[in-house]
Amino acid sequence: MLKRSVAIASATVAIATAAGLAGPAALAHTSGAPAAAPAVTAAAAPGFLTGRDLPKHPTSPWSTGKVTKGLPEFLPFCLDRTLPSTGAWHRVFGTEYDTGAEQISVRAASSPAAAKLASALEKKVAACAADWLRKTPGGTASWNDYGKLRVEEGAHVYGVHTAVPDSEHGVHLFGIGRDGATVTVVSWHQMGDLGTAPVSAFKKTTVTAVNKLNP
Repeated sequence: MLKRSVAIASATVAIATAAGLAGPAALAHTSGAPAAAPAVTAAAAPGFLTGRDLPKHPTSPWSTGKVTKGLPEFLPFCLDRTLPSTGAWHRVFGTEYDTGAEQISVRAASSPAAAKLASALEKKVAACAADWLRKTPGGTASWNDYGKLRVEEGAHVYGVHTAVPDSEHGVHLFGIGRDGATVTVVSWHQMGDLGTAPVSAFKKTTVTAVNKLNP
C-alpha cells in the first residue's frame, strides 16, 4: 500500500480533464421500399449498487435513490470537471447521519475511451489532496492508495482526508472500475479520518459495483 501525506499549505492557487463520449445509432433502409420508422429505444442503464451493497452504517440503514440519467446535481468531492454528462447515470445514497455515498457510471463510445476516462479519474483522485490544499490555506490533507482490485478490466480504491482549522474532518473513499466500455465511480464519505474509514468493506462494494455494470 502506497501512502502519501501532504503537509499544511499556505498559498492559494486555483486548479482546474474531460472525456468525450458518444453513441448515435445508424438507420437501415430497405431498397425499393419506403423507409420504415426507426424504433426508438433508450439505452439501458448500467447495473447499480443497492444500499445493501454499501459498507454497513453502525446506527442507520442506507436510503437508496433512483437510478437517474445524467450526473447528480452535486458531484462527488474531487471529481468536478472530470466526469462527462454524455452516457452518464447515477444513484445517490444516504443515512440519517453524516454518511453518504454516490455511484456514477458512464457508458463510453468504446473500451479505449472508457480506459482513458478511468485513467483520468484515477489521476484526479490521486491529486485531490494536494489540489485541495492549494486552495485551502491552513488546511491539512492526506491520501492513501489502497491498491488495485481484480475484477473485469480492473478497479482501484483510494482514500482522501481533509481538515480545516476549528472545523470537522472529512474522509472520502473512491472506487473506480471498468467493465468493457463502461466506467463506474463509487464515492463514500463521512466525518472522520482515514483511520475510521471501512476500507475492507468498501473494496467489496467496489468489486460488486463493477460486477453489476453489465449483467
